[in-house]
Amino acid sequence: MRNFLLGCFAFALNLPVMASESIHWGYDEQISPEHWGHLSDQFKSCDTGKNQTPINIQNTYKSQAIHQLNIQYKTSPNDIIFNGHTVQINTKTNDHHDYIVIDHDQFFLKQFHFHTPSENQIYGKQYPLELHFVHANKKGELAVLAVMFNLGKPNSELSKLWKDLSPEENKEKTFSQRINIEKLIPRNHGYYRFSGSLTTPPCTEGIVWIVLKQPLTLSPQQLTTFKSRLLHQHNQRPIQPLNGRIIIED
Repeated sequence: MRNFLLGCFAFALNLPVMASESIHWGYDEQISPEHWGHLSDQFKSCDTGKNQTPINIQNTYKSQAIHQLNIQYKTSPNDIIFNGHTVQINTKTNDHHDYIVIDHDQFFLKQFHFHTPSENQIYGKQYPLELHFVHANKKGELAVLAVMFNLGKPNSELSKLWKDLSPEENKEKTFSQRINIEKLIPRNHGYYRFSGSLTTPPCTEGIVWIVLKQPLTLSPQQLTTFKSRLLHQHNQRPIQPLNGRIIIED
């Protein structure tokens, strides 16, 4: 069951999960995103949901109050794995030192992973890479913090991540050196906020999304290394309808 949960990112305490690990989904041909909702009854939200992610962020509403985003990432993560869909980095079990605060509620970091090209867009711009930090509060509710990457200077922590990644699928590898997660977060914490879903099956809704405005950079070689692990394919779900949702800008 562990590998299945890694694959669909639905690890939170109260999230519904699939009864079978045999439902195969992906990004191409007959198992691509437009078919997800028909692969299983438990994937129906991928087809019928009204608050799905990713979205194109535009026509935002400026917040009248200052809601500074409190990000506390202090400890090094535990291990890294290619789960067949993305490269995922897992935190240490029951470690409550890494969290973000949203509406006075702590959401604890569980894992982070990558998509290429970016799933969300900002005013129609798609980035080469998007990083998703996935959190859960004590009630099992999820929040995702997203960071965009442009091509440019290499990121020191990405080099460490790729170095420890096993060439074997679904094989966890403990990190050989400390990972400074703060270097995967831009200094400017201005953000967009909206209600959305998981971007992979079962596409569960009710997820708080925080997309940081300021992108970081990675080198072309770092992007190529990640793409090579995906066999040079993409792992990005197409843009979903907004359906009247409000996007708050802060």
